[in-house]
Amino acid sequence: WLYGSFRRRFQCMTPFIDSEKPESDSFLTSINRLLRATAFKLSFVYLVIFTACAMLMLVYVDSNVRKVLYKHYATSIAAEFSDLSTQYHETGLTGLTGALQQRMGAQGSSLYLLVSKNRQVVTGNIPVVPDYSVKAGIPFEFTFNDEKGSTIQSVMLEQQLSDGSRLFVGRNLEQLAELRGTIRNASDWSIVLAGVLGCLGGWFIASRVLGRVDEMTADTMDIIRGNLSSRLQITGTGDELDRLAENINEMLDRIGELMQGLRQVSDNIAHDLKTPLTRLRNRADEALRSAQSEEDLHGALEDVIEESDNLIKVFNALLMIARLEAGHASENLSYFDASGVTADVAELYEAVAEDAGVRLELRIDESLRVYGSRELLGQAIANLIDNALKYGPKQDPDRASPIISVTVTCESEYGIIAVGDQGKGIPDADKARVLTRFTRLESSRSLPGFGLGLSLVSAVASLHGGYVKLEDNHPGLLVKIILPLRERHMAGGEETLAT
Repeated sequence: WLYGSFRRRFQCMTPFIDSEKPESDSFLTSINRLLRATAFKLSFVYLVIFTACAMLMLVYVDSNVRKVLYKHYATSIAAEFSDLSTQYHETGLTGLTGALQQRMGAQGSSLYLLVSKNRQVVTGNIPVVPDYSVKAGIPFEFTFNDEKGSTIQSVMLEQQLSDGSRLFVGRNLEQLAELRGTIRNASDWSIVLAGVLGCLGGWFIASRVLGRVDEMTADTMDIIRGNLSSRLQITGTGDELDRLAENINEMLDRIGELMQGLRQVSDNIAHDLKTPLTRLRNRADEALRSAQSEEDLHGALEDVIEESDNLIKVFNALLMIARLEAGHASENLSYFDASGVTADVAELYEAVAEDAGVRLELRIDESLRVYGSRELLGQAIANLIDNALKYGPKQDPDRASPIISVTVTCESEYGIIAVGDQGKGIPDADKARVLTRFTRLESSRSLPGFGLGLSLVSAVASLHGGYVKLEDNHPGLLVKIILPLRERHMAGGEETLAT
């Protein structure tokens, strides 16, 4: 309530101040901004909680001090009353009166009163006779005015003697009142001091947080204006703002990589699709200008359709990679035998490899049961074999037939499908780059293809929870699709993974 009231007052005053000077130069506007800061709100809440706890603790201390001192007074009175009772039994009323007068002569907080059976005061330092209705032997509080008119609070103990007179013994509670007053005074000042220090601490913390936030805001505004190379400053303290800045910087790095990849893909699309589109246009134009018969037009249309089909395949591959990377191809997944899929694809390419003068070797060590898409994994394996046939060594009469190896093995918790050739291989510096779209190491681009095969293989492996690894085949290239061997069970309506 205090915080809200304080904030509303400054919010009401802010428009008048803003009309006279800019917001950045307005002191009250800065205070209003400070009050809206989360750090100041939290500091204020902690201050209220701390103050409430301190007040409860002080009330508890005050109550217990009163109880302890009251009990101490009662015990002391009872002990003194016992001594006076013994004095009375030994010396009678005269001896008791003398003992009381002797004790009243000493300075202290003790109170005494001896009243005869006729309700006449025999001796004592209490000007008023307490009410007899109080139960004997039980301490009770008694308030009276002394000879100077001051109000005295006391605790008393009363008992009737054998001759009918009554003896009152008590203690003045002035010391207890002074002690409790001191405690309350200290409590009030402690609460005020805690409030002041809490407000100063909240202002200091909020100012520092706002300073850091302002720096981060300035950096982000610089990025919004187009400076994508700018990054948030990190102070090195390791606090939550530093961690946030590190995460944002990593996100900006990732966005920069994606933007760079997008520009590269756009450039590659423009470069790689320009040639077939130009060829398609030129064939259509040539057919219109030079066709002499219906057969010529029919042949030109077939060439156009073939070129169009190739372009459609490129766009279908791009769409498939995008769907795989976005996770939209995860529907209708099931368990299947990856070894059987590999064997089926290798069997389809045996005739093609034989026509190319290449020997296709298949080795399957054991069955691999994986969870995913049979069709997509088969397409990825087909792409690898097709690349091996396309970029591997050709038939040489002076040498033995080149070999393309297709193997299926299992290592620990992973299944490995590997396709190796004996071609030129790929330099280590380019092995990560060839997994991106439209990347072709053959600069002349004389061979058919658009550089999407390995990108599709990588996307399929990621869909299955695995990855692609390129290694040297000595000679040639060895491409491995590494897939985790996992079993999925349904238990209690939830899906769990167990190796």
